[in-house]
Amino acid sequence: MRRDAMKESTGLILSIVSALLGGVALSAQFQMPDPRQMSGIPRPVDDLPAGTVSVRLIRGALSNNVKGHPVELRVGDKVQTANTDENGRAEFRGLPAGSKLQAVAVVDGERLESQEFPAPSQGGIRLMLVATDKERERQKAEEARAPAVTGQVVLGGESRIVIQPADEALQIYYLLEISNTARAPVNTVSPFAFDMPTGAVGTAVLEGSSPQVSVTGPRVRVAGPFPPGQTIVRVGTDLPVSSGALEISQKFPATLEQLTVIARKTGDLKLSSPQIDRQQDVPTQGVTVIAATGGTVPAGQAVTLKLSGLPHHSTVPRGIALSLVGIIVVAGVWAASVSRDPTAAASERKRLMARREKLFQDLVRLEQDRRRGRVDQARYGVRREELMAGLEHVFGALDSDDAGPEPTDRAGVAA
Repeated sequence: MRRDAMKESTGLILSIVSALLGGVALSAQFQMPDPRQMSGIPRPVDDLPAGTVSVRLIRGALSNNVKGHPVELRVGDKVQTANTDENGRAEFRGLPAGSKLQAVAVVDGERLESQEFPAPSQGGIRLMLVATDKERERQKAEEARAPAVTGQVVLGGESRIVIQPADEALQIYYLLEISNTARAPVNTVSPFAFDMPTGAVGTAVLEGSSPQVSVTGPRVRVAGPFPPGQTIVRVGTDLPVSSGALEISQKFPATLEQLTVIARKTGDLKLSSPQIDRQQDVPTQGVTVIAATGGTVPAGQAVTLKLSGLPHHSTVPRGIALSLVGIIVVAGVWAASVSRDPTAAASERKRLMARREKLFQDLVRLEQDRRRGRVDQARYGVRREELMAGLEHVFGALDSDDAGPEPTDRAGVAA
């Protein structure tokens, strides 16, 4: 997987996950993500009057509302101010539709700003501004400096497996939270490492992941010790798809407290697993995702996911092309072995050189058509294999003594 394409896909996936888990009440089984991931992101709702914006101000956690604190809302070139209520919410009403808005608050010297967004013409907007809980951060720093002890970690309930179909591949993302509930750093008995599913290519560490995470080929390692709280692991990979069905098996070195799978639905995509208890299709941000949950998965036990209805290209044309190439190669070898006449050899060499030039021209034309979008990826791959195989045969024949002396032009110079 190219890193730039992965980064773009990751941004979309994370925004979908944030909207899905932060704005859609699937059930109590889906836990809320870290509030800091949702800070400043406007969310359209229909439970507020038209032209209304509600800004919730919290410090660190959802349970820690900041009460009686001023919040500014920039409306174009003007600024409105409102104080938060007992629930930490400041509300702004009667905003002109389409006007550019941005919420701002300063808490303990920390400036918090939302994304800029237009005032809605229907319904309202809810958003959160999340300030740093400095006391909690100080406690965490003290705990992190304590001597490491030997212990266990788990993959917390907010860990997600995210699947996005792509062209002849699945993009698989693991958004994991390694949770250490102790008050001191923990070293696990065995190194924390796991391999991506069989066949995975281009595995990479994604933005937002802990610096403790590293990747070597398909193997992911997370170096200890693990500080108290959560260690974020975000990795992604490509899994090639050659048919409409695929089974994924994945083992983790720690207990997964709750299996949660989110798959972007394309076409007739279906997801099944003996470890999934419930699932539903959820539309969000203009796409539909399959949201599925299951119970606890013990360390070392494989998570098995079966997908069907995957988009893919048939491999039959490629197989036919390769078979034809094999026949051509065999025929070429036979022809070279029976041709010994010098005149015939020179004629054959001249034919091979003409064939070489035509294959080169066809290859250049194919590359130009691909860049201009005139040929689909499947046809491009098959045709390129045919041309490369043909060139390989021609060069092999030209290099053989059986092909005879190199022909000369009219001036007697070797062609």
